[in-house]
Amino acid sequence: MRKINKIAVLGSGVMGSRIACHFANIGLEVILLDIAPRELNTNETSKGLTLDHRSVKNRIVNSALTSSIKANPSPLYRKSEANRIQTGNFDDDLHKIADCDWTIEVVIENLDIKKKVFTKVEKHRKPGTLITSNTSGIPIHMMLEGRSDDFKKHFCGTHFFNPPRYLKLLEIIPTPKTDQAVTDFLMNFGDKFLGKTTVLCKDTPAFIANRVGVFGIMNLFHIVEELEMTVGEVDKLTGPILGRPKSATFRTCDVVGLDTLIKVANGVKSNCPNDEANAQFTIPGYISEMEKKSWLGSKSKQGFYKKGKDENGKKTIFELNLKTLEYGPKSKIKSPTLELAKAEDNLARRMKILVSGKDTAGEFYRRIFSNLFSYVANRVPEISDELYRIDQGMKAGFGWKLGPFETWDAVGVKNAIGLMQKSGIKPASWVLEMLEAGNESFYKIEQGVKQYYDILSKTYKKIPGTEQFITLDNLRDSSVVWKNIGTTLFDLGDGVLNLEFHTKMNTMGSEVLQGINKAIDLAENEGWKGLVIANQGENFSAGANLGMVFMLAIEQEYDELDFAIRYFQKTMMRVRYSSIPVVIAPHSLALGGGCEIALHADKVVASAETYTGLVEVGAGVIPGGGGTKEFALRLADETFDGDIELPSLKEKFLTIGMAKVSTSASEAFDLGYYKKGRDRIVVNQDRQIAEAKAAVIEMANAGYTKPVMRKDIQVLGRQGLGMVYAGAHTMYCGKYISKHDKLISEKLGYVLCGGDLTSKTKVSEQYLLNLEREAFLSLLGEKKTLERIQSILTSGKPLRN
Repeated sequence: MRKINKIAVLGSGVMGSRIACHFANIGLEVILLDIAPRELNTNETSKGLTLDHRSVKNRIVNSALTSSIKANPSPLYRKSEANRIQTGNFDDDLHKIADCDWTIEVVIENLDIKKKVFTKVEKHRKPGTLITSNTSGIPIHMMLEGRSDDFKKHFCGTHFFNPPRYLKLLEIIPTPKTDQAVTDFLMNFGDKFLGKTTVLCKDTPAFIANRVGVFGIMNLFHIVEELEMTVGEVDKLTGPILGRPKSATFRTCDVVGLDTLIKVANGVKSNCPNDEANAQFTIPGYISEMEKKSWLGSKSKQGFYKKGKDENGKKTIFELNLKTLEYGPKSKIKSPTLELAKAEDNLARRMKILVSGKDTAGEFYRRIFSNLFSYVANRVPEISDELYRIDQGMKAGFGWKLGPFETWDAVGVKNAIGLMQKSGIKPASWVLEMLEAGNESFYKIEQGVKQYYDILSKTYKKIPGTEQFITLDNLRDSSVVWKNIGTTLFDLGDGVLNLEFHTKMNTMGSEVLQGINKAIDLAENEGWKGLVIANQGENFSAGANLGMVFMLAIEQEYDELDFAIRYFQKTMMRVRYSSIPVVIAPHSLALGGGCEIALHADKVVASAETYTGLVEVGAGVIPGGGGTKEFALRLADETFDGDIELPSLKEKFLTIGMAKVSTSASEAFDLGYYKKGRDRIVVNQDRQIAEAKAAVIEMANAGYTKPVMRKDIQVLGRQGLGMVYAGAHTMYCGKYISKHDKLISEKLGYVLCGGDLTSKTKVSEQYLLNLEREAFLSLLGEKKTLERIQSILTSGKPLRN
């Protein structure tokens, strides 16, 4: 029955201010407090202020929060969320925590200072409220000395990873004194409301993710030195090819800060003398030298990489030679193993290719995998009784697509044991016992449910907390209804279908459009309740298949182009006007066509981290899959009320014309891509498809009926066109836009205003779709448009604003 309405964050540093922002993101009232300054700065002195002045006493906290709000990427879903955060200082405002349901301490990593803060907290904290620490390594139980029984009962470690908005991991570390109900509440709240993968940890040094992650980095440091590998080579081998972030290893170290990494490594080394890999936490010589030189990474402007200029004065990035500690050009990588692995899209199958390599890369992979597998197996049950928690920690905290045990499964448990034994590494006894009992993997899927091997019971069990998740990969062997080269249609149960895209970047070409139409056909004709369109790839959809459009335009196949655009428009209208509810569940990039399909859905269930927009102007065209039509329709529905017509037209025009992309699902509502009162946001993406399925069932059970196509869309005609054309002409004359941009602006305005009509007129959706398609096709005939599209295709990057 516990509810959280108001939270206090004590400490406004990088972590504290960003944690406060994320709590504000989910609608909570936040009090952010920090120490008062001990001396005036130059500006305060010049103004004649004293240390007792309110602005002076709140300078540290206000400066920290302002810095966080300005950060890119932003810690806030939208800037206005900051209005929920009230700042103050420990001297004047600590009493305000009496009104808070949860107080989280995020002060400096010093046990004595934390204890002093908790002593003050006890004077004001309301009994029964939550009190937690965001420490990244100090033993949680050591903070309880001198605390009351009620404090101990409601105290726990809550370790967020930085940046809190974007990294999904939240480690929950109870003490023996923590009430089980408190632990259960935090596990659930972090999952449902903060959008986190909540991982229950034992109170051991560095907890789970940092313990394993820092071991992996330190072990790699030593292997790299032995194999005489370069910084660039290692980052090429430990990035996306391995299912890990683009920042890979050394770039990640630069971002995190070498001093931070050294501190954690030294902490584990000193606090874990019985760790069989204790020697691996010894700082290598080249790392010690970098620390002495203060080459700590981004914070010191140089680390393993350094920005500079080449001999021609061109900006470039240099990498560190680990032998000479001199900077030079980024190394070029040639590896047969890498080339073979690139050809395999399936990450699990790719792992076997990597460890089978005959070159230095293959040896590198065999060594890091063997050491990692041995290390995580030996950490059970020290840091966790269940192996899946280690995988969850590494995936959510370090951005790995496969956790250590999942990677081991991909390599093959028996195969990896052989590699370990060849290297003189003794596998953990429980792993050998598992194999002897005929269990050949750490995970298995039964009836669409992923199960893990439980060491204690020596049986497979369902992963707790995942019962309400729907994972499409778990359904591939049992629930596929239909598929083609670009899509797969799943039976989600309870009469609901799910269409998944799986093209490159989930772009929408003919195979995806065929899949959408087929899914709706089956749902309508075979008695299904409705359809979810969702996937769990990197992106929901980066838009239409520009390669196909470019090819047809270059070959001047205008009849084919006209057919393709009509087919796209008809498919979007099919999504809107089918006899079954269609729910779209976008995440990450939902651009161009990926945005247009959401505009036509009965409901959107968006991940909080969805970046959506109509970006076609960047390719020299306007949205041609119903997006421009839909903005004209929404303009009519939202604004035809006297004087606000032209300002609203300008707003809609600029949203498309400037290719505005939301920085969150919340901002997508502000930009008009999602509808308030109809669409909704899911903070935890793991729950998204299940929530979308529930929305389909709710609409179906409420007696869903097929909508009627609109013929009552009021447009402005010449009244609006005058404003658009005048604005475009002014921008062109002022040399703010090119002649081609002026043409695009005029075409966009022409569709939004309903064409060259003498007065306000009511038109149909089909009328607007025809205008949209004609404008799109005419722009494709422009040389400048084709040049833009070619440039985008050459870059290999998604079209964004």
